Amino acid sequence: MTPRDKLESIAINLWWSWDPEARALFRRLNPEVYRASDNNPQAALATADEAVLDDPAFQDDIDTVYDRYRDYMERDSHVEDAPETAYFCMEYGLHESLSLYSGGLGVLAGDHAKAASDLGLPFTGIGLFLREGYFRQSFDANGWQESTYPVLDPAKHPVSLVSKGGGDPLTVTVPIGTHAIEVRAWKVALGRTDLYLLDTDFDANPEDFRPLTRRLYQGGDYERIRQELVLGIGGLRMLRALETEPAVYHANEGHCAFLMLELLRERLAAGDDQETAEAWVRNRSVFTTHTPVMAGHDHFAPDLFTEAMAGFRDQINLSNHDLLSYGRVHPDDHEETFTMTVLGLKLSRAANGVSKLNGHVARQQWEDLYPDCSLEEVPIDSITNGVHLPTWTAGPARDFLADHIHNDLTMSQDSDQWGGLADLSDETLWNYRCSLRERLLDYVEGKVQAQSLPMHPDLDPEALTIGFARRFATYKRAPLIFRDRERARALFADTDRPIQLLYAGKAHPADDGGKRFIQRIYEISQTAGFEGKVVFLEGYDMEIGRMLVSGCDVWLNNPRRPLEASGTSGQKVAAHGGLNLSVLDGWWPEGYNGDNGWAIGPEPTGDYGEADPAVQDEQDAAALYRQLEEHVIPTFYDRGADGLPSAWIDMMREAMTGLPAPFSAKRMVLKYVEEVYRNDG
Repeated sequence: MTPRDKLESIAINLWWSWDPEARALFRRLNPEVYRASDNNPQAALATADEAVLDDPAFQDDIDTVYDRYRDYMERDSHVEDAPETAYFCMEYGLHESLSLYSGGLGVLAGDHAKAASDLGLPFTGIGLFLREGYFRQSFDANGWQESTYPVLDPAKHPVSLVSKGGGDPLTVTVPIGTHAIEVRAWKVALGRTDLYLLDTDFDANPEDFRPLTRRLYQGGDYERIRQELVLGIGGLRMLRALETEPAVYHANEGHCAFLMLELLRERLAAGDDQETAEAWVRNRSVFTTHTPVMAGHDHFAPDLFTEAMAGFRDQINLSNHDLLSYGRVHPDDHEETFTMTVLGLKLSRAANGVSKLNGHVARQQWEDLYPDCSLEEVPIDSITNGVHLPTWTAGPARDFLADHIHNDLTMSQDSDQWGGLADLSDETLWNYRCSLRERLLDYVEGKVQAQSLPMHPDLDPEALTIGFARRFATYKRAPLIFRDRERARALFADTDRPIQLLYAGKAHPADDGGKRFIQRIYEISQTAGFEGKVVFLEGYDMEIGRMLVSGCDVWLNNPRRPLEASGTSGQKVAAHGGLNLSVLDGWWPEGYNGDNGWAIGPEPTGDYGEADPAVQDEQDAAALYRQLEEHVIPTFYDRGADGLPSAWIDMMREAMTGLPAPFSAKRMVLKYVEEVYRNDG
């Protein structure tokens, strides 16, 4: 193969998205095009500098990366007898060049699929081909978020249209109301995992139905239920057209649960009675819920549901009442909405939340669905989310880990291997932390020059650097640190112990509260005492996320309990020597041990009744200030005779040795295989 052939082979498989050396090859081909295309290898390869491509040293680097890619693709599976699994999710966070995600759910799904690839599992993903994705963020002169929707051109991305033996596109038909909609699929090679993205946006469909798969989380319930019919019913029918019959069907959130009704239809059509068909579906279906707010679950009014399901009802030959019953806690309550989470719970053999606390919240939410069970007996367990370390660990950090503990992140991620970091000197660990911080600040200086939101950073490469990056949902309370403006100003204006805070995040286009939070942070960033020290990075995506989790000393997380299902951004900082400063919600109560970061607010009590938000905000803001003033800042700046913050470095050791392995996607997926996918019953 020629060097170009090898690069083309790598470019069409998203394995490169978790290999820094592979991404570096494409960046070298054409740095400007690569950067302008959101780091898209195919764009760089199409405009490659031939002089670079012809350089013998560069060709040697290609050979090295290509050989590693082939070795990865040809590895044996790490798991024996894993059942073949189909994984359904509305969104997938794979890479910043593919805008198929809005936040944590999508990033979690992408990490899950990548870890399945690393482990060599028989695993297939199903999602939507979101040509216009979520949205691209910009701002007006007043700091108000604006949204645009660039259209993804499949010819410029590593996606291929699924066809019938190399001929016409493979399509399946999905009934939506009284219409029959054609659905095709685009295949994404994700290492050794195949991901199929469903698409209605082509000429076979009436104009009204073509936009169904264009955008993520846009429009109201009318559009949402039709999208979910495409995902669940269309996804299963596409698997059948591909002659795939997995042993397990995993619905990641309620968006996908219509797949269970389609499984039910298949069994009824095969001659099973309803009870037998339901038992068959449950035996093969598993369900994950992430939503700790009742209003956040997909609820559809009965009339809307029966209208959208008219064609499917005729195919499954069940009454409206029967179909509605699958999504109702009380089937005979004709006013009750149809809830997708209820459907997922009723027709699955196993259900889980995504942290221990989230599992507890989910049991409280759905206790009424199981009247014969005590709260502890409600059959919703938990598997805590984890992160795909090869994706989220920065290139320099991977080199450091490879040098000091010989850790190949796509292979072994055992806790005892990370324990080797405990033997490194204070100086070695501190130099590591400082180099990553400096790398981040260089990135920020360049990034802000191209954004519409004016920022004038005055960042100190030796100052305590705090990061906050996530969806700007109001419950995440992004501006909490500024609740007492003057107390916050005193912290930021202290020239002896300086701190600086980097923000990134998007508010949903319909969430004016979240937009106001961004606007408030922007206004604060322009005022005396904060200017240059509070910086908002526009266009939050996976690249910005990777940079922030790798470079920040402290990761700030202050959601309103118990609304953080798991959260995974804080899990990404530990491999980089970063420390968490977080409310004890989501995953952090499982990770926090008192010596590896800090907690904001009280210990969880297990009582998840509705607290007064104003009281909780006041208490948590006060706790945040106390932690910063009495612990975080003094620990960072308390230096010994050698100039090193020994107590801080001890906390780094504790976090680096104890958190990456148990909160990795590899651990998470293995737990799904062992406890959920395998059906020993």
